[in-house]
Amino acid sequence: MTEKIKALVEGGKASAGPPLGPALGPLGVNIMQIINTINDKTKQFNGMKVPVMVIVDPKTKNFEVEVGTPPTSSLIFKELGLEKGSGSAGTHKIGNLTVDQAIKIAKMKYETLLGKELKHKTKEVIGTCVSIGVTVEGKKPQEIQKAIAEGIYDSKFQS
Repeated sequence: MTEKIKALVEGGKASAGPPLGPALGPLGVNIMQIINTINDKTKQFNGMKVPVMVIVDPKTKNFEVEVGTPPTSSLIFKELGLEKGSGSAGTHKIGNLTVDQAIKIAKMKYETLLGKELKHKTKEVIGTCVSIGVTVEGKKPQEIQKAIAEGIYDSKFQS
């Protein structure tokens, strides 16, 4: 029977301290080997909290590390260099995302977004901008979503 340990760690900066060390210690595994694997897999999310799951087989001491992705809003904040969202998203705008940046975020979260293809997944990312007070290409996010649906940005989705 495998043991599963879930934790929220800072990208690229997991340590043998809590929450991982105390959970892994009783399993008799090489904690530093696991920590190094986690840090290697999460370094692209430096400065963000990342959900990780460590699956350990206590008999063989083999382990597997599964890394989730930070919330879409966190990726938007990192892309724009922001600390947090707007307190009043409807009236106070705190940043402006480009369609290219939205596509980049959609690619980072590709597996977890619901859309069928990159175009739809990008519209999901842009939808998150509405609730955190971020404009896209200097316009309301809804306008850009409509433009994407109409095919105006199709050249950006050819890869």
